[in-house]
Amino acid sequence: MSEKEFKPVLGWWDGTMLVAGSMIGSGIFIVSADIVRNVGSAGWLVAVWAITGFMTITAAVSYGELSGMFPKAGGQYVYLKEAYNPLVAFLYGWCYFAVIQTGTIAAVGVAFAKFTAYLIPAFSEDLVLLNLGLLKISPAQIVSILSIILLTYINSRGVQGGKMIQTFLTVIKIISLFGLVLFGFALMKSEVWNANWADAWRLHGISKEHNLIDYTWILGLGAIASAMVGSVFSSDSWNSVTFIAGEMKRPERNIGLSLFLGTLIVTIIYVSANLMYLSTMSLHDIAFAEKDRVGVAAANFIFGSSGTIVIAIMIMISTFGCNNGLILAGARAYYTMAKDGLFFKKAGELNRFAVPQYGLWVQCILASIWCLSGKYGDLLDMISFVVVVFYILTIIGIFILRKQRPDAHRPYKAFGYPVLPIVYILMGTAFCLLLIIFKPNYTWPGLIITLLGIPVYFFAMKDRKKMEQ
Repeated sequence: MSEKEFKPVLGWWDGTMLVAGSMIGSGIFIVSADIVRNVGSAGWLVAVWAITGFMTITAAVSYGELSGMFPKAGGQYVYLKEAYNPLVAFLYGWCYFAVIQTGTIAAVGVAFAKFTAYLIPAFSEDLVLLNLGLLKISPAQIVSILSIILLTYINSRGVQGGKMIQTFLTVIKIISLFGLVLFGFALMKSEVWNANWADAWRLHGISKEHNLIDYTWILGLGAIASAMVGSVFSSDSWNSVTFIAGEMKRPERNIGLSLFLGTLIVTIIYVSANLMYLSTMSLHDIAFAEKDRVGVAAANFIFGSSGTIVIAIMIMISTFGCNNGLILAGARAYYTMAKDGLFFKKAGELNRFAVPQYGLWVQCILASIWCLSGKYGDLLDMISFVVVVFYILTIIGIFILRKQRPDAHRPYKAFGYPVLPIVYILMGTAFCLLLIIFKPNYTWPGLIITLLGIPVYFFAMKDRKKMEQ
């Protein structure tokens, strides 16, 4: 095999660890606070996570069909190109680079820095290291950028290093999370649990002043969609394994299996963790945990002050491992785009370790720029909307390809077709429409960034034609 080709060295276990590890970052320890402030009750807190889990697993088992048909590097970019056309695929690749992947890497990096600052206050996001007028740089931002640079370097030295880190850290955080959940249930406070579930399905908001906000039915739907921004972000990046198909053994089988197992494991963990929160903390304590660090607050309730140090270290491990998976997978999409003449040409080259080193470092630079914004919530809102739009388009692509290529080889077919894919499309569309109405400040920027890709595409195509002449 040529040194300039991807090497298939990853199995289904590696793929499962990549899916689970890329999904489990900081969200499960943070976003439940915002969810409770939006929906105001125990039943709806759990329902938001369960609905998101159902959507994620449904999408994952649907993607299994596409991964079997097109077992090559590039994942979702390839699926969209095959189902639609190069423009739609490019718009996804453009958003993936501009917002989805780099923004997610930055958001997870910022979260890593937040919990580092919990242990080492000198790294706090509240301190100003450098004041540039409009831009104030904190120690936390520097920490997040340095962590991204380190992981990029490790992954530029070959897939084996990234694989070892991913598997090791993912196993640790899965065991740690299950351990936290079990300890929480073992020490549950029945009076807290009963109080949380006394009025479990009353949908209402909780203001910053701790006042209750009643909803009309339409505002209630908007509140659920707003709450799901956090859970969708926390459950995202499950499709990371599709981008490394060129490095998977038997990708037509192992990618679909990894998608299902990884998303199932994470969904069980997420729902269980929120039930544990409800068994140890009041809804008020969840909603107004200091700086939204619900995981730290829960550990404090369970173990006392010493437990919060342990959980902070665990969350640092979790976010570090999450970013390793995101960084590992991301550059493979840029590699395929570069091969199509739609990204920097050097991103389509592999280094002596058979990885797209140039794409990794370009991704690192943009993610580091995003880190300077320091706004975890802002990145989260923009990413969730754009991500779900392209998930919907990709799943619609299954129907298009079934019609256009009925005789194509499909070693795996979408589970529950056509019912489950249709359910996902309807739920995803409702989520996006409600976000446009109720959270326009960050959904419209994501949509604008997507549309900006249209002139970029035609410029890239014009440039490619010149080079071909």
